[in-house]
Amino acid sequence: MTDTVYFGYQDVAPEEKTRRVGGVFTSVASRYDLMNDAMSGGMHRLWKDRFVRRVKPRAGEQVLDMAGGTGDIAFRLARSGASITVADINPAMLAVGMERAQKRGIDGLVWSEANAETLTYPDRFFDAYTIAFGIRNVTDIPKALREAHRVLRRGGRFFCLEFSTNQWPGFSDVYDAYSHKLVPKVGQLLAGDADSYRYLIESIRRFPDMPTFEGMIRDAGFVNTRVEPILGGLVAIHSGWKI
Repeated sequence: MTDTVYFGYQDVAPEEKTRRVGGVFTSVASRYDLMNDAMSGGMHRLWKDRFVRRVKPRAGEQVLDMAGGTGDIAFRLARSGASITVADINPAMLAVGMERAQKRGIDGLVWSEANAETLTYPDRFFDAYTIAFGIRNVTDIPKALREAHRVLRRGGRFFCLEFSTNQWPGFSDVYDAYSHKLVPKVGQLLAGDADSYRYLIESIRRFPDMPTFEGMIRDAGFVNTRVEPILGGLVAIHSGWKI
């Protein structure tokens, strides 16, 4: 790992990024849906539905939903009858998720405070590992990918939903203008927090493009990797298998 990592458009020490990202998500935890609506124009709900369809969870499976504190992905996964562990480094996000689960009458989820880079789960424990809109906020992404590989059983599958680099001419310019100029203002207006929303947009711009990130997944040991761009790569579903 290098001496510095990105935090938005800044390069900071790794421990500083971990601390700052924690502050961002503590700030936005209670407004998680609002945050995602602002960043995606409300389309994140459809993307998450599509993502879970690709994962194809099955009854009896053990699934780890990493960075899934507020439960958005876990609630969808749980409909299959799979056993879901919801893990997040941020206790404020987990608190929101547990409250939402209680209000919806969703029982049986396991809630776990965990760092994606240093998981405490045993080797070869899970059948599937999911992470949605969380990997770009991890301080050491290659280390987190290696941990994902470690905790998966042979034949286990890795799925990641993340913002990416849009490849449609014209649309990319429109979204850049929307995200950089309007999203922080929306964050300030509705949540009183422009800086957190600004960081989240900047973090998208610093995240590796689709081929580069696919290469990182392969480097972690996964095979049969695949990238499914959505809206020209505005977001992408990345997947790989452990053999």
